[in-house]
Amino acid sequence: MSKPVAVVTGGAGFIGSHMVDVLIEAGFAVRVVDNLTGGHLSNLKQHHGNPDLTTEWVDIRTLEPGNAAFEGARYVFHLAGIGDIVPSIEKPIDYMDVNVQGTVRVLECARAAGVQKLVYAASSSCYGLADTPTREDHRIDPMYPYALSKYQGEQAVFHWNKVYGLPVNSICIFNAYGPRVRTTGVYGAVFGVFFRQKLAGAPYTVVGDGTQARDFIYVRDVAEAFFAAAKTETVGERFNVGADNPQPINRLIEILGGDVVYVPKRPGEPDVTHADITKITTMLGWAPKVPFEQGVANMLSNIERWNDAPLWDPNSIAKATETWFRYMSKNEG
Repeated sequence: MSKPVAVVTGGAGFIGSHMVDVLIEAGFAVRVVDNLTGGHLSNLKQHHGNPDLTTEWVDIRTLEPGNAAFEGARYVFHLAGIGDIVPSIEKPIDYMDVNVQGTVRVLECARAAGVQKLVYAASSSCYGLADTPTREDHRIDPMYPYALSKYQGEQAVFHWNKVYGLPVNSICIFNAYGPRVRTTGVYGAVFGVFFRQKLAGAPYTVVGDGTQARDFIYVRDVAEAFFAAAKTETVGERFNVGADNPQPINRLIEILGGDVVYVPKRPGEPDVTHADITKITTMLGWAPKVPFEQGVANMLSNIERWNDAPLWDPNSIAKATETWFRYMSKNEG
């Protein structure tokens, strides 16, 4: 009997590659669609030579209905897209093009293939400066183009369910972290910044006073949530995915150990992110499994991965975030 087929867009990326791991372990044949803009072949090296993994290196904006990668697929996990706040402020057209129009093309491929479920990777940034814990019915208030593009992509996903009957669900990801997290040249993810500084023996550049907290959720737990959202008979729902246990940045510093230098607090960023995960735990039976300390330890065991990441200091951070301060300050208060 042939294996069931799943498509993972962005499958060479951070979360996407862990999605591939979960699916192959579950007995699926997996087709990765990725243009390697943010993903890396090394993220899939553990499956090298596995006949259950096939790849199509293509930009999702060029996909057409009838694309062979989607043929006969049971599930589509749509994780392809571009992230980061500052680049989205500087190049909003790119973000709307990839994250909205690219999503529409994936939807049309999934619809033409008659898939049983498409699960979309949404972003908690759609909630803006949210009340916490944040529920799925919280007001929507995107603060920058990345957040807007991800929310409009999600709206397209639900619209395809409403108009065409495409079975969909959406996973609203809070602060995902773990092995293979991106190490690009763009200033952003705290783990990439701090791990490179640790390797260099440089002080950690802590934003504000470090008391701000993030609902860090381990990447394997995120991938398991996507799988649960695909397997369920429930359709047309958004599920928040976080650890329900916000961790102060100062706690991460305690775990890593080392000196600290402080940089200005950024406008348009919440003091706390905290996912209310009652809905997904109740409806899908999913719950986070990996404690924060264990997740960080897992990453530290491969800290050499960050050797080639940019080494940030207060001056380079100030230059990289000029646009952020210029535009986001207008939205304060």
